[in-house]
Amino acid sequence: MNFKLTEDQLQLQEAARTFARAELPAIAAELERDNKPPSRALVKRYAEMGFLGINVSSDLGGLGLGNIEALIVLEEFGKISSAVGFPIFESSVGPVRAIEHFASDTLKKRVVPAVCSGDMVVAVSMSEPDAGSALTDLKTKGVVKGDKLIINGTKRWCSGGGHSDAYVVYCRLSDDPGAKGIGAVLVEKDAPGISFGPNEELMGFRGVPSSDINFDDCEVPLDNVIVQVGGGFKKLMEAFDLERCGNATMSLAQASGALEDVSVYVQERKQFGKPIAEFQAVQIKLAEMQMKIEAARLLIWRAASLAEDGLPSVLHSSTGKCFANTIAREVTGDAMQLMGAYGYSKEFPMERRLRDSWGWGIAGGAIDIQKVNIAGAMLGRRFDQRR
Repeated sequence: MNFKLTEDQLQLQEAARTFARAELPAIAAELERDNKPPSRALVKRYAEMGFLGINVSSDLGGLGLGNIEALIVLEEFGKISSAVGFPIFESSVGPVRAIEHFASDTLKKRVVPAVCSGDMVVAVSMSEPDAGSALTDLKTKGVVKGDKLIINGTKRWCSGGGHSDAYVVYCRLSDDPGAKGIGAVLVEKDAPGISFGPNEELMGFRGVPSSDINFDDCEVPLDNVIVQVGGGFKKLMEAFDLERCGNATMSLAQASGALEDVSVYVQERKQFGKPIAEFQAVQIKLAEMQMKIEAARLLIWRAASLAEDGLPSVLHSSTGKCFANTIAREVTGDAMQLMGAYGYSKEFPMERRLRDSWGWGIAGGAIDIQKVNIAGAMLGRRFDQRR
């Protein structure tokens, strides 16, 4: 067990930090203002610098590094904003990993290298009007007709809806009840029968546009099926365990970025004739924030490290996500309080960090759902919420 980053990891972290701090704050402010995703030119620049698909196999266009390396970079970009970090998230811990692990060789080779090169953006589409935490209640269904899969249904809260090039859609592929009938298929944005609702107006996540997706006899080639039914849902949830580590890292980034900002502020801001960092109450609050951030980072990195030869376990990934989601809300709230009116002002990023922190504790499985996952993994059983 080694708690130190390697020299190569430290160099990668420094490269990501230097680029993010120098190039991205102004872009983050623009994305926040306009609620638009990062430009394709920026995504291509990420790719050229080696920041996309960090933990994707080099045979598929990635760097072939580990999960820890991917999360190190994600945190540095996420510190600037969720929006500028999202392309890193999608390419390293998002739906592209399900394609890498479970899709046919043909589909992998068509999609994954394009994501790593910045030529394609792929989003995930899971939730529905009546299926969020109860994901196995989803109703969107694909039926085979000849050499096509015909999909009908409505998806909700799709981050990337309307602007991504393709979507990993969780849907029913048989009449089997519950999880047994669920698989996943790649649906490209120009597929016949796909349409998108307007961008949602959310409390946070500006620059990560979200919308409904409607499928009306949407035609998809059978080759686009990623995971078939019959154990397919379990595979999808295994891949989603890595996404939880990414979600947790985005939460962590809001907290660690907030602590960095407020640490500068309390040493410059003077009251009663001295910097407020001189007051013991401020020192105690900073120490509490540091402890929470360090604990969250270690939980996330443990899950990612133990999964280097595969995918994280639900116990470790849910523990990391639940804790990081919780402390991010606390740390950004405390940092805002220390900054007073400056923290509450939209002229500074603190209030955005707080809003995004609440979003990450809802996205990808809410905090309390993670606790149910943790308890089930601890006891070696699943809890049926319907009984």
